[in-house]
Amino acid sequence: MTAPVLIPGIPQSGYPIVAAALAAGARTAFTLSGGHIFPVYDAALHSEPDLRLVDVRHEASAVFAAEAVGKLSRVPGFAVVTAGPGVTNALSPITQAHFSGAPLVVLGGRAAQLTWGRGSLQELDQPPLFATVTKAAWTITTRERAGGDVARAFALAGSAHRGPVFVDIPLDVVFAPRGEQSAWRPDPVDRSPAPEAIAGIAGAIGRAERPILVLGSDVWADGGEAAALALVDELGIPAVTNGMGRGIVQRGHPLLVTRARRAAFSRCDLAIVAGTPLDFRLGYGAFGPGGAAPVVHLADSPEQVCRHKELAAAAYGDLGVILDGLRAAARPGDWADWAQQLRAECAAVAAREASLLAADSDPIHPARVYGELLPLLADDAVIIGDGGDFVSWAGKLIEPALPGGWLDPGPFGCLGAGLGAAIGARTARPDGQIVLLLGDGAAGMSLLDVDTLVRHKLPVAIIVGNNSAWGLEKHPMRQLYGYDAVADLAPGTAYDEVVRALGGGGETVSRPGELRAALTRALAADRPYLVNILLDGEAAYPRATTGV
Repeated sequence: MTAPVLIPGIPQSGYPIVAAALAAGARTAFTLSGGHIFPVYDAALHSEPDLRLVDVRHEASAVFAAEAVGKLSRVPGFAVVTAGPGVTNALSPITQAHFSGAPLVVLGGRAAQLTWGRGSLQELDQPPLFATVTKAAWTITTRERAGGDVARAFALAGSAHRGPVFVDIPLDVVFAPRGEQSAWRPDPVDRSPAPEAIAGIAGAIGRAERPILVLGSDVWADGGEAAALALVDELGIPAVTNGMGRGIVQRGHPLLVTRARRAAFSRCDLAIVAGTPLDFRLGYGAFGPGGAAPVVHLADSPEQVCRHKELAAAAYGDLGVILDGLRAAARPGDWADWAQQLRAECAAVAAREASLLAADSDPIHPARVYGELLPLLADDAVIIGDGGDFVSWAGKLIEPALPGGWLDPGPFGCLGAGLGAAIGARTARPDGQIVLLLGDGAAGMSLLDVDTLVRHKLPVAIIVGNNSAWGLEKHPMRQLYGYDAVADLAPGTAYDEVVRALGGGGETVSRPGELRAALTRALAADRPYLVNILLDGEAAYPRATTGV
């Protein structure tokens, strides 16, 4: 292979890459500048329409931002990172997207093929690093394949079961003059569920006396939220939501029993779990008295059906079609008393929480923050959680009004995702409320990317629960050993001053009575605004799930 001829004014191989991304629905590429990917920038800025470039302060934030776009828009998010460390910095966020089933395409730069094996700058065979945490990872080897390979990456990332795809392109290929592009077309896939599976599950529902429906992220990703709500409404099945499934059964719905999930899971005689794995968050599939209740698993693809537990039944395919099929085939049972029991449990839980939401303690109890925040949240709010104990309280106390309004790290539990997620959320939802909840530990991992929010004029309300500790570790270590180590942070760190130094706004709150006004200012600000709330470090979240 000869070296590319770099002639100004001749479009290079970044153009078919950008054209393929635009055709797949991408409107923004998140990146951090690097010479290996200059032709992609050139194409992004000179295409029609152009592909917006949002540059960040760390590659991880670029990929977390793209993951958030994929989750919220249900179109694969797009990140472009330079070779070597730029690519390796993307490993954790790509892994998070893998665990979350988030549609994501990451394009990496790569050392030139012409000099491969001689020890050129950042010469690393990168796709093998991602083999176990992507749907696919490969190298674009010729300029003719650039557009087709990127089109394939987007199609693969956005098809069930969704997830990340990594593609890299060598320096001499991406800088080569644009060549004739080889065509790529996806094979049609039939995602129709098996009719006999639907009939069997409908029969099991009809025989149940205490069924519970669990709705997870893949129901949202598959566009099945309307079908799920119709199933709940027409059959009268109590429902619990998690992940991106939150909000599918709207806040205040009489059959939304998430606050009574412990009672629902332990007493049910049938669990129908849709669009989420039977992992540690669901007790690995142990439902009902003694964990012996039958479980039905509904998944978006065959490989997502649970293998570690014997199931009563399963169906896979388009989750909206499956849920509509069950609604048509199942007959409603006499579940009014069961639903009433769970509503009563929800009311009892809410009554117990009420005193915490209004706690007037000094230092501030973390639940009081949410007591003040809840009335201020708009229906279109996107709530982003990045933290341990402080954000766990949010998961317990906040219920989105609409689907597509909740972002968290998912089962991978990656701290530091929050600023990137906020960047992506604001680009995906330019007019809605964006609220980022940060633990002070998580804030230390990515807060400098407030600079990105400022430069790109992306207003976000940032709320830091500052308990001066790694609370998720501090309290369990005390329980295990009677003491804690390496779990303390500097007391009262002024994270708001960091944001002001970067061009945003902010303030510190130390008393409960100051919370409402400060949160109101943050939500109304036309720039990133951080409320640094000094919390009671001894107010540990009452954790029942450890992940073990």
